[in-house]
Amino acid sequence: MSAARVAVIGAGGRMGRFACELLERTPGFELVARLGREAELGNALRECGAELGLDLTVAGLGATHGALLLECGLRPVIGTSGVTRAETAELDRRARALGLGGIVVPNFSLGMLCLQRAAGELVRSFPDVAIVELHHERKQDAPSGSALDTRERLLAAGAHAPLAIQSVRLPGLYAHQELLFGAAGETLTLRHDMHAPAAFAPGLLAALRFARTANGVAHGLDAALAHEL
Repeated sequence: MSAARVAVIGAGGRMGRFACELLERTPGFELVARLGREAELGNALRECGAELGLDLTVAGLGATHGALLLECGLRPVIGTSGVTRAETAELDRRARALGLGGIVVPNFSLGMLCLQRAAGELVRSFPDVAIVELHHERKQDAPSGSALDTRERLLAAGAHAPLAIQSVRLPGLYAHQELLFGAAGETLTLRHDMHAPAAFAPGLLAALRFARTANGVAHGLDAALAHEL
């Protein structure tokens, strides 16, 4: 199979720059476009020759960019925070109508996915839980998309509502999430710490490989990893 042709939207940001460098050094991928704020996105996407569009912009734009990518004939991989399940379902509907596919990934980190899976088991015995998410001071959205995804998963697994999220923004932090489980006479803590974007690399590449042949738009890194097995 030929190399997957990828356009990165948000290429000027920290995560976008990392993704571009990763794609340039990874066999099986071809970076065909670096798109920033100055681009007229629709025309750029139609003309760049990409088959996959990796959106790494700012919170709140993921669903809009996903719809535009599909309209332009590209398969979306959305790593931007804030895409809801309802928005993913609408992208899925549009993609299937066009014979395309893609994926929305709240967090590309394998470690974060492992934390969420472990928490889903623990909440059966410890349904009272709180989430603390900690990020660098430049992160604008709060709570983070990852924390919202964790809360959604835990509530589905039986956690007691409303399940509070505390957001911390401080210099010196990168991306961290802590789950505090409480019961009579004891507590249990799960914590995941990310110190650099390198942690995103395996999940990001898996999501791109999945989207290349997907039918419809999936939600969560789980789908991409299951496809790799």
